[in-house]
Amino acid sequence: MTFAALSFRYNASKNDKRRDAAIPLPEGVTECRNISYGSHGKDNLLDVYYPNGTTQALPTIVSIHGGGYVYGSKEVYRRYGMDMARRGFAFVNFNYRLAPKWKFPTPLADTNSVMEWIVQNAQRYHLDPDRIFLVGDSAGAQLASQYAAMVTNPSYGALFGLKIPHIRIRALGLNCGLYDPAAQATGKRKDLALDYLGKTLPASDPRLSVLDNITGDYPPAFITTACCDFLRANAQPMYAFLQEKGVQAQWKCYGTEEDKTVGHVFHVNILLPEAVQCNDDAAGFFKKYV
Repeated sequence: MTFAALSFRYNASKNDKRRDAAIPLPEGVTECRNISYGSHGKDNLLDVYYPNGTTQALPTIVSIHGGGYVYGSKEVYRRYGMDMARRGFAFVNFNYRLAPKWKFPTPLADTNSVMEWIVQNAQRYHLDPDRIFLVGDSAGAQLASQYAAMVTNPSYGALFGLKIPHIRIRALGLNCGLYDPAAQATGKRKDLALDYLGKTLPASDPRLSVLDNITGDYPPAFITTACCDFLRANAQPMYAFLQEKGVQAQWKCYGTEEDKTVGHVFHVNILLPEAVQCNDDAAGFFKKYV
């Protein structure tokens, strides 16, 4: 693992633990914890959350966590996921295998396994494979945007050698993300990208050409960032790109330049007023496509 990745892991873990210690678990939500969806132990566990008293299938948010491909887990997104479930959704929150041990495209394969699990277990956990809302932030937003291209462009999906299950992604929530994996290998944070992509994968590998494989069948996307998000510059161009492709999209920037507490992946801190507004806005966007 590169020094940059080690440093990122350490700082992100410290910040996440400090934030979550101050946030109580949301009430009114049923948790189904630590369910196995694959053969890789704790790396293939998921949680499902839904409002207490649920008796029928709900529109289902599937969350791909962020963490620069080298860090993160479903535990970091537990409070956020339960809070979104309170808005009338089932919420699937999962671990996936991390770099540098596991290279591209492993997280995408794990995401596909989660979708297979949802199809097989929908009735038991009140999930609806026909009403999937895929969300991700930071590196998770990149993975979500890529998996959506795999689902909606069969020729692109076929490059990965995966059998994509019968699901329908109604809309995307792309939070504080980056969207061009080929460009990441030469960007400012290329060390993190190289831990994930490896040193031998050429930038010309057709599987990395996500933007070239987005078609008019791509799901509607709600794209968010914050004034103090270090990936802020990626949001509006992704919105404009989708608009040019004829894809329905909306983008919003939250917070102010002065308030550093509203920064990267701010929406996970569900105590922030800006996070409440952002998550309300995302839920409202999704409900237009239920």
